[in-house]
Formats: sequence, C-alpha cells, structure tokens
Amino acid sequence: MTHYAFKHLGLFDAHVPRYTSYPPANHFDTLAPSQSESWLKTVPRSGHIAIYVHIPYCRRLCWFCADHTHGLMTDRPLRRYLDHILAELALIAGHLPPDVRVASVHLGGGTPTILSAEMLSELGQALRDFRPFTRTARISVEIDPAALDDARLDALAQIGMNRAAIGVQGFDPRVQTVTGRVQPFAVTRKAVAGLRARGVGCVTMDVLYGLPYQTPDSMAQTIEKVMDIRPDRLALFGHGHAPLRSRRQVMIEDAALPNPQARLALFEAARRQLLDGGYHPVGIDHFCLPGDSLAFAAEIGSLRRNFQGYTEENADALIGIGASSISRFAQGYAQNVAAISDYGAHVAAGRLPTARGHRFTSDDLLRGAMIEELLCNFSVDIATHARRFDRPIEAVEAIVLPLLSTFHAHLVKDGSRIELIGPARHLARMAAQTMDAYVAPEGRHSRAI
Repeated sequence: MTHYAFKHLGLFDAHVPRYTSYPPANHFDTLAPSQSESWLKTVPRSGHIAIYVHIPYCRRLCWFCADHTHGLMTDRPLRRYLDHILAELALIAGHLPPDVRVASVHLGGGTPTILSAEMLSELGQALRDFRPFTRTARISVEIDPAALDDARLDALAQIGMNRAAIGVQGFDPRVQTVTGRVQPFAVTRKAVAGLRARGVGCVTMDVLYGLPYQTPDSMAQTIEKVMDIRPDRLALFGHGHAPLRSRRQVMIEDAALPNPQARLALFEAARRQLLDGGYHPVGIDHFCLPGDSLAFAAEIGSLRRNFQGYTEENADALIGIGASSISRFAQGYAQNVAAISDYGAHVAAGRLPTARGHRFTSDDLLRGAMIEELLCNFSVDIATHARRFDRPIEAVEAIVLPLLSTFHAHLVKDGSRIELIGPARHLARMAAQTMDAYVAPEGRHSRAI
C-alpha cells in the first residue's frame, strides 16, 4: 500500500479515537453516584472484577504527556490522597456483592511509585482486604524507573506484583531533554533487573513515536536498547500532540515534531525491527515475545481492549478507584470526579465520587463489540454479532456498509467475515470510526497514525 493510497484515504490528516472504550469518554454525560451504587450491586455473585487505582501525581511532569496528573515537590498530599483511596474502597465494598473475587489489579497514573514503600504496602493490604483475590490474579504496576528504589520494589513484591509497565518513550538524550523526561538507559535497565530479581514475569515497555526531533536513526537505537533489555511486551504508541487540551505540551515546539508521513515511517521501521527481533504483533500497536499470554489470546481470538489497552482478561466489571478513574459495568461507564479536591470531598462525606458516565444502549453494545473485534483481530464477523445481539443480519450489515464502501480495496470478505489486510491495518482506527454512531470534532482525538 503506497503513501499515495494512505493519503487518499486520509490517514495523514485524520484524528480518531483510540477506542479504549465505546463510546469514547468525551461523550460521557452527567451521572449520579446513585447510579454507580445500583450498578455495583448488580455485579454477578461469585463474579470476577478488575480494579484500577489511579495515582494522579508525578515527581516530574513530562511535557509530552496529556494524562490527568499533577507535579509534586513534597509528599504531604500523598497521605491525604491515599486516605481518600482507602475511603472509596470502603464505600464500594458496601455496595458490591460479598462473594465477588478480584481477578486483576492495575496501579496506574501518574506515577504509582511516587508513593512511599510504606504507603504501597498499606494500599496493597487494603486491596487484599477488600475482596479475595483469585489464585491467578494479575497485579500490575506502572513504573517510573526514576521513582524506584529497593524499598519500593520490595513493597510491590510483597503485595504480589507479577506484572510491570515501564514508560520508556525514547532513549535519545536530545528527545528526552526536549520532552522533559530524562531517563538514562542504565536507570531503566537497573529497574527491570530489580523487577526480574523479585519474580516479575511480565514486563511491558511503552515506546512513543512522533516525538520532537525523533529520527529513524534515534528510533532504531531506542528499539535496539529496548530489545537488549528484552521486555515480554512492548507497546508502540503515537505521541498525541494536543497543546490546547494539555497545557504542558506548549513546551514542545510544533516545528520539532515529525509530520504524519514521517510518523508512519518511524512506526513502520520500529515494527520491522521488532519483528526481526522475534516479537509477534498483537493488535494495532502491541508486540509480544512468543509464549506470552497476550500473544496466545490474540491467536485464539480472546484478545480484549480496555482503558489500559490490550488485555487477555474478561472480568464482569472494571472498577476504577481514584480521581478521574473510570469504571465499566454491564450497564455502562461511570467516571469519578476529576479534581482531586472534589474527589476527596465526596469520599470524606461518604458519597461515591461518580460525576460522569454513560448508560449503554443495545446499539452501543453491538457497535462496541464490532469495533473491539476489528481493533483486536482486524476483522468483523457480521453473522456472529447478529446472533450474539439477537439482531437481524441486515441490521448488522447496515452498520458495516460505510466500512465496505470506504475501504473496499483493502478488505477481503469470506462469507459474513470482513478482514482488513496487509498495510491497510494501519487504518484500523479509521475503519472502526465508520461504525461509530457518535460524532466529535476532529481535534478532540489523537492522530490516526
């Protein structure tokens, strides 16, 4: 597929959702805490839940980042915030069926390792006390190697961490300097060694392309160093530059950013390098070593997509804890209030901090499942979705008509199954948008490449 074809289809100009949820979070509306209470009570008895805990603080604010985080010069706010986390856990416990079990925990941010070793241990014990964990529970933590020491590593090992995600972004010193994230290779390698020594069997690294002053050579050197560390998984994300939405990104000069064609070249070069290095592609932007459970899920068709990206788990509910975190129930999404002070005020008053969300319609569930299948498998099986959602096959065919019309030259159709082929898989998010019933201004989303 030529650059001309990509340009003709609009890849280089398009801004589309990442589709870690459907509908995307910018379509959420006001939702009352009582709705969250009701949804918590309907989680299946003896069901499995996933827990996400958001720590919205960083020791340093990386200029490329658009996450909901705050810089800290002292640790004083951390104790108060942790107390609010524990209070929210207690509130949720009062509404959740007592025999629910925890299948996974993810500590994200921000920087979870900004918490002291003692605070991490306290949080881990509170989570263990919240509900019983399954025997195979996945406990994952986002790690900043610059905010890590032996005491924190020991505390995380004690609470059962068996997975870790490390933000690398890029190892080029110039790129690190202009993005406000100086993280030498030696510091990252030491962090991974510490994780491995404590039995962490799955390490993921996030690498960004499209950063200022990034070149094919600097990208190749970053990937070479990453493969030297040999993480089990690697996520290759495009930098989403939106300075109007994330003020810290004004520190990055627009002129220093590679254009869309250069972004595609960076991604493609990194992809080839990873494949040559023995990694298997998973979904639109993940790569795994052979034998990894995520690669196996992709192989057997059980890969899923949620707010953390690709996953092999399929919990009955995802419960978000902390300011701005999002829960997913069978009935819809519920998002906590974003402002940390407001979040604290809600839980201190004994109220769930729900502020926004979305109640699923039957159409949401159908389209969301089709979009998820496309982003996980690059295919959509019309007949399967018609049966699953008890819809006339003609109704499901109508949803994929825009996809067939726009990308007909880059699809194969086998019975009721439609599949994106070859380089056209770069267009997966654009293809998914053809099945999206919601409309948002272009500038609200990241680039399609």
